[in-house]
Amino acid sequence: MAEIMELEEAVRRFVQDGQSVAMEGFTHLIPHAAGHEMIRQGRKDLTLFRMTPDLIYDQLIGMGCVRRLVFSWGGNPGVGSLHRLREAVEQGWPQPLEISEHSHAAMANAYEAGAANLPFAVFRGYLGTDHQKHNPDIRRITCPYTGEELACVPSIRPDVAVIHAQQADREGNVLMWGIVGVQKEAVLAARHAIVTVEEIVDELDAAPNAVVLPAWTVSAVCAVPNGAHPSYAHGYYKRHNKFYTQWDPVARERDSFRDWMQRYVMDCPTFGQTWSRLKEDGYV
Repeated sequence: MAEIMELEEAVRRFVQDGQSVAMEGFTHLIPHAAGHEMIRQGRKDLTLFRMTPDLIYDQLIGMGCVRRLVFSWGGNPGVGSLHRLREAVEQGWPQPLEISEHSHAAMANAYEAGAANLPFAVFRGYLGTDHQKHNPDIRRITCPYTGEELACVPSIRPDVAVIHAQQADREGNVLMWGIVGVQKEAVLAARHAIVTVEEIVDELDAAPNAVVLPAWTVSAVCAVPNGAHPSYAHGYYKRHNKFYTQWDPVARERDSFRDWMQRYVMDCPTFGQTWSRLKEDGYV
């Protein structure tokens, strides 16, 4: 059952070294603030799941928090490479990074299988590709009813799912709307779930087809305004496109990356203070 608490406490209580963590949000509602808190607390040896790792994963990898990445696309959207991810793979800095690459379809189906407490996901996919040569987790299975050959991958059952949403009520029920990805499935697949939200309200006014996560699916709810920045939160703020271009030169070199992370994350005890410093320096 959800507890309302500070983000620092939620990460300290539910995210431990060596665990598997899924941080989802597709273009929208990406949980940047929660990723910063994991970095501040010095989490190590994590296995990270994400369909589209972008800036927050670049930061986690560059700060030495990650041992393994399971993903289906990685980059700085609209800009180019994730330089910290790339250097970890190519040069082992700050430590070697093991990668397991899938298609979007495989990841989405693996989350759904995890949410259903199934050991693997079956789907039509990977035909005509050489993915299986590079990822031993991709297998082929024969349908016992039709004889059709299908693809299968292990389900995703993370220790912790971390998402951002627009609202939660005081009982810990969570509401999100707009473009969503696999946040619901990630929460249902995980042993624990941390949800950062723009605000906590007395009552949720859920529109038709909005996503409502009941309190019993969530471990911690944390009020963190602007916690998805530089991605966007529909109804609260737009995507900060300039930040993505600003990140590229910062992340290209080790020293500039470490200096940025020190000033805007390590020297700021909370995301609120990070936000204030970003505003002072013209990043927002």
